[in-house]
Amino acid sequence: MARPFHAAAVRVRRLFRSRPRAAAPVGGPTPAPHPWKRALGLLAVVVLGAWLGLLVVGSVRTPVGPMDTTMTLRPSVSGGTKINVSPLGALELDSHHAPVRLDVDVDQLDPERSQALVKHPERLSGLQDEVTDDVASGTRELAVRSCVAVVSGATALGLVVYRRPRRALAAGGLALALLAASGVSAYATWNPKSVLEPKFSGLLSSAPSVVGDARSIVTEFDVYQQELARLVTNVTKLYDATSTLPVYQPDPATIRVLHVSDIHLNPAAWHIIASLVEQYEIDVIIDSGDTMDHGTAAENGFLDPVRNLGAPYVWVRGNHDSKQTQAHLEKTKNAHVLDEGDAVSVAGLRIAGTGDPQFTPDRSRPTGGKASEQLAGMRLASALRDQKRAGTPVDIAVAHDPNAARETDGTVPLVLAGHVHHRVNELLPFGTRLKVEGSTGGGGLRAVQNQKPEKVRASVLYLDRPTRHLQAWDEITLGGLGLTTAEVSRHLPEENLKSPSPSPSVPTPSP
Repeated sequence: MARPFHAAAVRVRRLFRSRPRAAAPVGGPTPAPHPWKRALGLLAVVVLGAWLGLLVVGSVRTPVGPMDTTMTLRPSVSGGTKINVSPLGALELDSHHAPVRLDVDVDQLDPERSQALVKHPERLSGLQDEVTDDVASGTRELAVRSCVAVVSGATALGLVVYRRPRRALAAGGLALALLAASGVSAYATWNPKSVLEPKFSGLLSSAPSVVGDARSIVTEFDVYQQELARLVTNVTKLYDATSTLPVYQPDPATIRVLHVSDIHLNPAAWHIIASLVEQYEIDVIIDSGDTMDHGTAAENGFLDPVRNLGAPYVWVRGNHDSKQTQAHLEKTKNAHVLDEGDAVSVAGLRIAGTGDPQFTPDRSRPTGGKASEQLAGMRLASALRDQKRAGTPVDIAVAHDPNAARETDGTVPLVLAGHVHHRVNELLPFGTRLKVEGSTGGGGLRAVQNQKPEKVRASVLYLDRPTRHLQAWDEITLGGLGLTTAEVSRHLPEENLKSPSPSPSVPTPSP
C-alpha cells in the first residue's frame, strides 16, 4: 500500500521542484508561494490521495441474492452505475449524476443459494426484499469504507508531500468533504427508474435475457425492488452451470417488430437479421428501403434469403432500389411490398407505406429533392386518412426518406424511415412518433471508403397487442467492418416514463 503513495509523492515533489523560484532578496527571507498555487497543490494532493485510497481499499465484497459481488466507488465525470456480468458483458444505468460511479462486479454464483432457488421457486417472491436489503447493506459498508479510504489516502499523501501533520490533516478533511458533497449530489440526482432503460454491452445472444421483457417493464411500474430482483434472477439464469444461455420468453401480450434499413448489399446483414429474429422471437420485420446499391437485375439474387428469415418481411423501396428490385421482391415468398399507400395486415398490425419517388443510386440523375419527398409523404398521409375512414386505421406507416415520413404527422401513431444512416427519434407536433433507423448493412460495400467503419444498427420495437401502441424499443448497435462490439440499449417513450398509480396487487416500495 505504501508504494503507490510513495511514487505519487515523488512525482508531486518533482513537479513542485521543477518550477523556478524567484530569487530571494539579499539578506531577506525567501518569499512564500502565491496562495492560489498552494491551494491548487493541496487540491492535487487531496484528489490524488483520495483516488489512491479508493483504489487500494475502497471496495467491499457482499452477497446480493444468490450472487457474490464486489462493489467499488470510482471517480467519474458523469456518474452512473455499471454492473459487470463477466463474461457476458455489462449493464450501464444512468442512476445518478455525481463525480463518482458505482461499479458492481458479479464475481460468482453461490451454488447453494442458486440451487435453493431452483428447488424452491416460491422463494423468488421474496427475492426482491432480500436483494434490496443486500444492496442497502453493501452500500452502507461501502460508504464507510470509502470515507476511511479517501481520508487515509489524502492524509498519508499529504504527510509524505508536506511533512507537516497539520497540512496532512487538512488534506484528509478536504477529501472527506469532497466525498460527502459527491454523496449529496448522488442522493439528490438518484433515479431508481434507470433500471427501465439499461444499456447492455456484450454477447448479443444474451442481451434479451439480461435486459428483460418490455411489456412487464412498462406495466409493472414498482420500479426499484421488482426490477432489481428481475435483474438478479436473469443473471442467476445466465450463470446456471447446468444450462446454456437461456431462451428469451417474451410476453404474449407484446408484438415484437424488427426495424431494419439501408442494407446496401451487405450479405452479413441477413445473418444478423436472422439471429435477431430468433433471439427476440420477432413477429414481423419492417425494412425501410435501400436494400440494394444500384438496383440492377444482377443484384436481385441478393434478396433470396428473405424467404427464410423466420418472420414476415414488409418492405418499401428506397432511392437505391429500382422498380425491377420491387417487382422481383413482390414475387418472393414471405415478402410484403408496400407502395403508393398500400396497406397490409401482418402479425396483428396494420402497416402502410410508400416507395421512394426518386431513383438515384449514383446521384448522376436530376432529382426532385426534398419537394418530391414531401409530395410522396402527402400522398401517403392521404391514403392513411382513407384507411381510417374505411374503418381500418393504420398502426405503422413506412417511408424511406424522413422528409416523406414527416408529412404523415397526425395520421398514424408511428412512422418508420431510414436513408440518413443514423438514428432519429422524434415526437412530431401532432403526436406521431418518427423513428429513423441507421444502416443495418453498416453502409454496405461503400463503408470501405470511410476512414472509420460504419456501425450496424437495427431496433426491436415492442407494441402492446390490444392497443398496438409503442411500449418500448431496444436499439441494437454492432461494430462495423473489423469490429466485434455489441450494444443493446433499452428506451421508453416519454409518456411511459411517467409513473402511473401502482398496481393494487403489488406493495408500493418504500422511498
